[in-house]
Amino acid sequence: MAYVSVPKDLTKVKNKVAFNLTKRQLICLGIAVAIGLPFYFLTRGTIGNSNAATGMVLLMLPAFLFAMYEKDGMPLEKVLMNIITVKFLKPDIRCYETENMYEEKEISRAAKQSPPSSVKKGGRGRVRT
Repeated sequence: MAYVSVPKDLTKVKNKVAFNLTKRQLICLGIAVAIGLPFYFLTRGTIGNSNAATGMVLLMLPAFLFAMYEKDGMPLEKVLMNIITVKFLKPDIRCYETENMYEEKEISRAAKQSPPSSVKKGGRGRVRT
């Protein structure tokens, strides 16, 4: 008997538009074709077929990566933005600081109990300022 497997997590299921590809993949692959094919046809006469094909593949590779690569449910641009944020935009060492409310109360209590700092009594009854 034939059966169809149903995934347990339905959030990972993506809508396919055409040729079993998502809309994002179709757009990125269309951009790759729009960049790669003209390069190949315009340069194959001057640099040869194999060099033109290699250049076409290298020009199309970033668009293929943006179309197909996904890590932890995030597309490539989000992964790259996270890497750039961690490596370059945020500091390497992040200090964990908290406010000690008890310490603030002790400082304010000590300030209320001490005499004003402009008038202090020294030895032998003299007043120094």
